[in-house]
Amino acid sequence: MVSEHANPLAAAGGVDSGGQHVHVAGLAAALATLGHEVTVYTRRTDKDDPGTAPMAPGVTVEHVPAGPPEPVPKDELLPYMPAFAAYLARRWQTERPDVAHAHYWMSGMATLTAAGELGVPVVQTFHALGAVERRWQGTADPSPPSRVAIEYDIGQRASAVIATCTDEFKELTALGVPVDRVTVVPCGVDLGLFRPDGPIMRHADQNGYIRILSIGRLVPSEGVDTIIEAMPHVPGAHLIIAGGEPGDDEALRLGRLATASGLDGRVRLIGGVDRADVPALMRSAQVVVATPWYEPFGMVPLEAMACGVSVVASAVGGHLDTVAGCGVLVPPRRPRVLAEVLRDLLARPDTRTSLATAGMRRARSRYGWPLVAAQTESVYRGLVGDRLDRLATAEG
Repeated sequence: MVSEHANPLAAAGGVDSGGQHVHVAGLAAALATLGHEVTVYTRRTDKDDPGTAPMAPGVTVEHVPAGPPEPVPKDELLPYMPAFAAYLARRWQTERPDVAHAHYWMSGMATLTAAGELGVPVVQTFHALGAVERRWQGTADPSPPSRVAIEYDIGQRASAVIATCTDEFKELTALGVPVDRVTVVPCGVDLGLFRPDGPIMRHADQNGYIRILSIGRLVPSEGVDTIIEAMPHVPGAHLIIAGGEPGDDEALRLGRLATASGLDGRVRLIGGVDRADVPALMRSAQVVVATPWYEPFGMVPLEAMACGVSVVASAVGGHLDTVAGCGVLVPPRRPRVLAEVLRDLLARPDTRTSLATAGMRRARSRYGWPLVAAQTESVYRGLVGDRLDRLATAEG
């Protein structure tokens, strides 16, 4: 696996460490459980990063020296991809993988360059598409101008493309990716960690308040400001915002918005939360809200569903698959509509319980990592099955 900016060993919640690094970590570990040997290549971001580091049984993370050994925003990594590709090519000349799975567009660019002469089949998961992000963010989109053209090239050259939801499937085919090369395989959830039973996080305001939770990266496109703007119209509820750090620019902006909205004492930004503590935090809320403008998949609603918590999410991207029918979908950037939904949902505990039960069943039946890994393995075997069968015969 190639994941140029999202190190599966990194902590969640930073600007550039969100769902992708959780996905890569979960998928790699689950594939190893099926008996595969997995190496994840990610960029070295610290001079003290070891060359290789174990992540899980059967999974090794290899830190690639491409660019300065320090954190660099992902949208500034493009100039370092030739060096990343050259490193992969050298490694694979002596240790050729059966298949290379690239995560994100720059990983795909480097992987296809390295794999070309070696004949290694390449599977691509984009995790987000430049054309869609530009559609929502306009001039605020920080991606390099060449991104859309490079993604088109990757879609034409990759052996197979995995879409994480049906909405992304439509976007990929609209981009010109051949339909017969695209397979929908969702992201997964750790059902051992995210479950309805277990500890519930205590809060300083344990006075019977209705608690709404927003958790994830603190960037404008996550739409946390929509939740804050809805809160004046949801009396009696408190909002907890987890993610980032309290002094981040976006955290400061959201804090100012809460103050300007007259919400002092009803909105708390608590910064990043250790991943092991996220389920307890989710179980402490009556509703988990996720209202990004655009979301290729959306790990947070799925994790909340697995914890047995009712979910309200924007009707975009992967939420259309995961949340529809067992949560409430709202249009993005419409705080008044969100407020109306929250008032109705918070006033009807029986409805919340029904939605939470339906969400938990869906998460457990469709999105556990063993099932997602088996579906991903099927894509790999469609590309390399004949070769593996010949090797097995020769070894026998």
